[in-house]
Formats: sequence, structure tokens, C-alpha cells
Amino acid sequence: MTVTLASLSRRTGLAVLDHLEQSVRIPVVDGLQAQGDLIVIPLPLVATSVTLIAEDRWEPVPAEGVELLRGAAGGNPHTLVADPGTCRWTTHVADSQGLAIGVFTASAPVYLLHPEHGGSGCAPGTYVVRRQREHEGTRARLVAD
Repeated sequence: MTVTLASLSRRTGLAVLDHLEQSVRIPVVDGLQAQGDLIVIPLPLVATSVTLIAEDRWEPVPAEGVELLRGAAGGNPHTLVADPGTCRWTTHVADSQGLAIGVFTASAPVYLLHPEHGGSGCAPGTYVVRRQREHEGTRARLVAD
């Protein structure tokens, strides 16, 4: 089934801004992807720096989704949405770089939805959700979306 921005927005009840093309098909990717100040990384790529702390502390992603991160100053949320029973989420992780928000594992495609950025899809697998940072010379700071 083709998932468009309009169909995902209707299905979840999460609105996106009018300037976005609603009929666009949301691609499903099995690799690294970014959305504003958030980056999603397949766990095997960062397994040496990210550790699951409590294997039994996973929560199912509910129909309304899970807010992963809200933009700076109370801005728009990045929301993980999935069909019932296809995705679990945990914030019980340790990250040597201090950037991890959590980890999700999916048995079917799942989607990240943001009112300004639209949607992106993640293929089945396990992913680390991190804050993005940017470097200026020798200084680094979190990306503010």
C-alpha cells in the first residue's frame, strides 16, 4: 500500500502544514535519515556507542504515536507512528555521545511525522533516535529546529 502524507496525516490525526505536498508518497528507507534536529540511525551502525540498559522496558507504539522530540521553544513535535503491534520503543539507552533519545524496533514500515518537514519512513529493523549536532570549528552544539 502506498502511504502518502495526506493518508498518514488522516490515519494518525496529526496535522502537517498546508505548504507541504499532501499527495507525495512517503519513502521507506532502511538506512540513515534525518528530519530537522532528529537523526535516525540503524542500530548496527552505532552499536559500539549505544547500549540498551533494560531489555524489559520496551513500550508498544500506540495508534496516536510517540512524540520523540519537540522543536526548540516548544515547537513542532517529531512523532513516531506505526500500525498496532508493529513497533516497540524504549528510552532506556546509554549513549557514549549523549545524543540518544531512544531506540525503536519495527516489524513493518513505521513513519516519522513532523508538521513542517512532512513524513519519512523506516523499513523494518532496529534504530537509534538521536539529536543532531552541528560543528563550528572545534565547538559542537545541538541542532535547534
